[in-house]
Amino acid sequence: MIREKAAEGVRKGGSRAKAGLAHLADRIIENAPRVPVRDLATLRRQFPGLGPEQLADKLVAGAMTATSTVGAGVGAAAMLPVPPAMPAELAAEVTGVAAIELKLIAELHEVYGVRPPGNLKQRSTAYLDSWSGERGIDVTKPTTVSTALNTHMKHQMRQQIMKRMVRNLPNLMPFMVGAAVGALMNRRDTKKLADRIRADLRRIQVPWDALADLPPLEAPADPLTVGDVAKEIRPGRPWRGRSGG
Repeated sequence: MIREKAAEGVRKGGSRAKAGLAHLADRIIENAPRVPVRDLATLRRQFPGLGPEQLADKLVAGAMTATSTVGAGVGAAAMLPVPPAMPAELAAEVTGVAAIELKLIAELHEVYGVRPPGNLKQRSTAYLDSWSGERGIDVTKPTTVSTALNTHMKHQMRQQIMKRMVRNLPNLMPFMVGAAVGALMNRRDTKKLADRIRADLRRIQVPWDALADLPPLEAPADPLTVGDVAKEIRPGRPWRGRSGG
């Protein structure tokens, strides 16, 4: 009887965990088109005199600072005698880190001259695919660029994101480790992701002087705000991220 109850508890716990991951994956998918992204022209105006690699370094450093801030907030909460609403804190961290890294991925594609084709939703899908698979998008191969999500594709994307989150969950849950370690974990993981993306993009990079004129990126109608992802980063203001400024 005890063994059966224990097994039932494990099954229920596993179902709840899977449902929680699916919910977070859906939130990340819904947030992706709302992440504000700077196009290459904007980035070059904001960081005059920098070449592609220097500009990419700036973006990575900014994203690392932002994700470490989220990790520090959750790590500090875990050190309190009674962690306040830890599931909500964890959800804020996962979705906050995802939004910061999606912004970084999108802007790195701009810097390396390989913007995916399509509209805002189609590019957001491509960046989600890049984030969940931790690979750059090869825009020279149309089969690697996803179109807008339909029901079947959304299910596949949800499964892919859930696998990514399960793979990285120990690094996204700095329970009882404190602010410093939580921050360090996220800085390290964002750097590793950026290194993989940049290695892929360098292979298909288009020099700036060879780029055709690209239209400005359309701004999201409802841009993501800090309150939607992580309370630790300047709450209440439109989220522009800290990807290099």
